Amino acid sequence: MAATNFAALNSQQKTVWSRDVWNAARDQMIVNKFLGSGDSALIQRITELTQDERGTQVLMQLVADLVGDGTINDNQREGNEEALVNYEQVIKIDLIANQVIETGKYATQASVINFREQAKNKLAYWLANRVDQLAMLTLSGISYAFNLDGSARVKSPFPALKFAADVTAPTANRYRVWNGSALVAAANSTITSAYVANYKMIVDMVAYAKTHYIKPLIAGGKEYYVIMVQPGTLAQLKKDADYQRAVTSVATKDGLNSPWFTGGTVTIDGAVIHEHRLVYTNFKAATKWGADSTVTGTRTLLCGAQALGMADISTPSWTEKRFDFDTKAGISVDKMFGFLKPKFYSIYDKSVEDFGVLAVDHYLAA
Repeated sequence: MAATNFAALNSQQKTVWSRDVWNAARDQMIVNKFLGSGDSALIQRITELTQDERGTQVLMQLVADLVGDGTINDNQREGNEEALVNYEQVIKIDLIANQVIETGKYATQASVINFREQAKNKLAYWLANRVDQLAMLTLSGISYAFNLDGSARVKSPFPALKFAADVTAPTANRYRVWNGSALVAAANSTITSAYVANYKMIVDMVAYAKTHYIKPLIAGGKEYYVIMVQPGTLAQLKKDADYQRAVTSVATKDGLNSPWFTGGTVTIDGAVIHEHRLVYTNFKAATKWGADSTVTGTRTLLCGAQALGMADISTPSWTEKRFDFDTKAGISVDKMFGFLKPKFYSIYDKSVEDFGVLAVDHYLAA
């Protein structure tokens, strides 16, 4: 019987394994349901590379609204045109990789094919999880030096990613604190245990997004925003009587066709609420919020169109190798991509602001 040669995969076979890993990873990714190729997507996926004098980069385009009033009657039109203002965003790209290795022939007692399958499953989960983590950190304006529970990321290469330096805190008019009854322009050092999420917070976040012209998502001719919350935040909402009444009377449960409705807990007042544990909290942060830096909290995110840009460059690369006199098999997977939270000059706020995301900090019991 012919033995399986572990290192004998040809380039076409390796491509199949690479695609399988990426397909499996994307099936598990939170961000996958929000990806789209156009400027109406919550996360705009860009696959085209642009060459310039600095090398290879990915460009994301933001086109601002027109501000003039045009012309009237039969007045001169030529020479009175208004120029479209375009904000070109550069998304840097980098490579992340991980690899697995067998203990050895004697310890494994498994076929090469089983090891490949195990490696594919584990590496796909790792890839999906790390892409999601980096996306949520970028949207939240939290450095890659931290995990999404506020703890320090120990011995991680992520802070050295080429796009890590482009992660920025929420801009002045895209950041608010919820004080239990209103959105306020304040620092999270003011948060107390009274700053609890409720139905009014959802209503006010949507109203704030509309009045500050955060570009909405469109489905069925209607405007929507996606609000990402921690499980604890959703628990707070469910305990609120106003939220309970609203859900009973007017909320929509799943089933709508747009992909970002998929997995949504509830759709209410133009907000599609998504619950996920990767929404940022300071549960394990060395320094928390509040006047004495001991208050636990979370950063709830409202996202509209083009809240995030993702450079998605090809499928991962699948590499196999044998070690230690051909007794151990190893597999490595790497993926090239990048994230950017785009900014533009808002003609409504008269300042440079995050284009499509509003961050709201509030109390959350640990």
